Amino acid sequence: MPEIQLGAHTVRSHGVKVARTHMHDWIILLLLIVIEVILNVIEPFHRFVGVDMMTDLKYPMKDNTVPFWAVPMLAIMLPLFVILVYYFIRKDVYDLHHAILGLLFSVLITGVITDAIKDAVGRPRPDFFWRCFPDGKGVFDPVTKDVMCTGIKSVIKEGHKSFPSGHTSWSFAGLGFLALYLSGKIRVFDRQGHVAKLCIVFLPLLIAALVGISRVDDYWHHWQDVFAGGLLGLTVSSFCYLQFFPAPYEVDGWGPHAYFQMLAESRNVNPSNGSNVQQAELESVYVDSQHCRELSRVNTHDSSPILEGTNGRMGY
Repeated sequence: MPEIQLGAHTVRSHGVKVARTHMHDWIILLLLIVIEVILNVIEPFHRFVGVDMMTDLKYPMKDNTVPFWAVPMLAIMLPLFVILVYYFIRKDVYDLHHAILGLLFSVLITGVITDAIKDAVGRPRPDFFWRCFPDGKGVFDPVTKDVMCTGIKSVIKEGHKSFPSGHTSWSFAGLGFLALYLSGKIRVFDRQGHVAKLCIVFLPLLIAALVGISRVDDYWHHWQDVFAGGLLGLTVSSFCYLQFFPAPYEVDGWGPHAYFQMLAESRNVNPSNGSNVQQAELESVYVDSQHCRELSRVNTHDSSPILEGTNGRMGY
């Protein structure tokens, strides 16, 4: 099966052109960063927490097994490293640019949605009692029986941000995008039955799941917070990936939409005088499809004698 001939579209030759085409997308990314900062600064909703509700909120305060700084490393830097490695192998600026853009959109959109819900819901964390009353002596309003916290204001503020889990949603957003990216690049769904490829794809998802489990173990989140965060991250990452790349199970799932669009436009401009590289790329795009059709014909031919014999015996 001939390889796709890449290497003609690098950062040096086409990087500026591709970036200018998506200038508005980069501006939106900056806007998302500003919104994310604002959502972390504002005060979340302080819902009513009565005496009877403290039963499930008295878990001990613990340090984070996965610290805050480690989440961007796992959700952004790790996928970015894989994307850069692939670029240095194949030299395709379209794949590099769109993968980075899709990854950042996936993480930032997830972050904005997560923090907006956190601020609006204001669900107390499992260790809320010790955040509210660090001395262990509960103080409640004599009339409403609502808590009257005596702890540090910033610690109490963080205690009202349990739902959904930010660690989990960010991890599944970035690592979920990486799983989809790897699925397309190594052709997981090529119908060859190589289970080892699935193990490679499931590894990022396992890391994200372990991050989510750590949030429950550390008593920073309820299990519902982690479940919702994981679902949110996976959903957003899927939408962002499909915005730039075909589905991994498609024949052309290895490359971004913009790359094939560029090849098609080049062929339309020079239908008779296209470069050898572009012509070879255009022809090889359909190799997998033809290969699948050949396999289908072979399988049909192999099974036809059995079917014919069966039909003959049954008299149909």
